[in-house]
Amino acid sequence: MPTIAELKGKRAAVIVYGYYPSDTRVHRSTEALLEAGMEVDLFCLRETARELPEEVVGGARVVRLALTHRRNSKLAYVWLYARFFLSAFWFLTRKGLGAKYAVVHVHNMPDVLVFTALVPKLRGAKVILDLHDPMPELMTSIYGLEPGNWKVGLLRLLERWSIAFSNLSVTPNIAFKDLFVTRSCRAEKMLIVMNTPDARYFDPDSARRDELTASPPAEFRIMHHGSIVYRHGIDQLVEAIATLRPKIPGLRLDIYGSPTPFLDTVLETARRLGVSDIVRYHGVKNQDEIAEAIQHCHLGVVPNRQSAFTDINFPTRLFEYLAMHRPVIAPDTPGIRDYFGRGQMIYFQPGNVSDLADRILWCRDHPEESREMARHGLVIYRQHLWSEEKSRFLNQVAQLCGQN
Repeated sequence: MPTIAELKGKRAAVIVYGYYPSDTRVHRSTEALLEAGMEVDLFCLRETARELPEEVVGGARVVRLALTHRRNSKLAYVWLYARFFLSAFWFLTRKGLGAKYAVVHVHNMPDVLVFTALVPKLRGAKVILDLHDPMPELMTSIYGLEPGNWKVGLLRLLERWSIAFSNLSVTPNIAFKDLFVTRSCRAEKMLIVMNTPDARYFDPDSARRDELTASPPAEFRIMHHGSIVYRHGIDQLVEAIATLRPKIPGLRLDIYGSPTPFLDTVLETARRLGVSDIVRYHGVKNQDEIAEAIQHCHLGVVPNRQSAFTDINFPTRLFEYLAMHRPVIAPDTPGIRDYFGRGQMIYFQPGNVSDLADRILWCRDHPEESREMARHGLVIYRQHLWSEEKSRFLNQVAQLCGQN
C-alpha cells in the first residue's frame, strides 16, 4: 500500500475561489501536502491591493486573481464564478504543461470548479473535490429558495456531475457525507476530514481552567464569534439576552466577527430592546485573540436558526469553546447530534428564543453541571484533533497517487 512518504517530490495544485492563507481549511490541507514533501501551486483570489499577485507562502507558490469577491446577487455569483473558472482552467493548463501534476485539490464553492482540472486529469492527475458546504442547501438558506425550485435542482445536478468527475470527494462532517452519498455518489468515494481548531491556539492542555465558580459571578459573559449573517441567529441571541437581563446581574454579550450588513440588524435589535450597553461588538480577531477571548467568557453560544443548511452543518466554534474548557449552547440539529450526545452538549431548540434564554439561565444557575458537560464534550474534540484528520487526508492522497 502506498505511504505518505511516497508523496515527496510530487506536484500538486490547489484551486480555491477564496483567499489564501486566510481560509483555514484550505490553508491546513495545503500545509499538509507541503509537509508531505509535495510541490504546491495554488490559485486563489486577491483580497487586497497589498497582497502580491504572485508570491511564495509557506512553501506554496501562490497566484492571486484580482477579482472582487461580492455576494450581492445570484447573477453576480455566476459572473464572478465564470471569470474565475476560466482563469483557473488556464492556470492549471499552463502550469501543467511541463512536469505533470500528481494531484489537483479543488475546493468548492462552486462545485463545478472541479472541471478546471480537465487537462491535468487527462494527463494522469488525480482530482480531489473538497466540498466545504453542499451548495443546494446553502443557497436555499441564503436566498430563501424552495427545495423544488429549478435553480436548486440544477445545483444538485451540477453537484452530481462534479463529484462524478473527481477521483475523491472530501467533506467536513457526517451529515454532509450522508447527504452527498444519498444523492450523488458511492460512500467509498467520500472522505470526512473535519474542520477542527488549530491546536497552536485551541489547546486544552495549556488553556486556563478558571471556569465558572460555584456561586453566581458578579459578571456573566456570553460570547459569540463567527460570520454575522441571518442564518446564524445572532439577533435572536440578543433577544434572549434582553429577556434575561432582569434575571442575571452583570450579564454581557461579546460578539466577534467581520462587519456585514446583518451586523446593523443585530445592533439595531440591541438598541430597540434597550440592551446596547451590554451587547458589545469587537470586530474581527485572529485565532489567538479569539482563543484568549473565550478564556474570558463564561459561556459560548451558537444560536443558529433552523434551515436546510444549518440542520446538517457542524460549526467548528463548538470545538473551539470546548478546547478552552468552556460550556457551549448549540442548536439541536442532526449535524451536531451526529457527534454530541445529550450529556456532552447543551442543546436548545433552534428558532426558539425562550428556550435559548432558558438554557443560558440554566448554565448560569448550574455551573458544576455545565462544567461537567463541557468535560464530556471535550472528549469528542480530542477524538478529532487535526493531527488525526491530517493523517487520514494524506493517507488517502497517497493511495490516489499510487493508483497511477
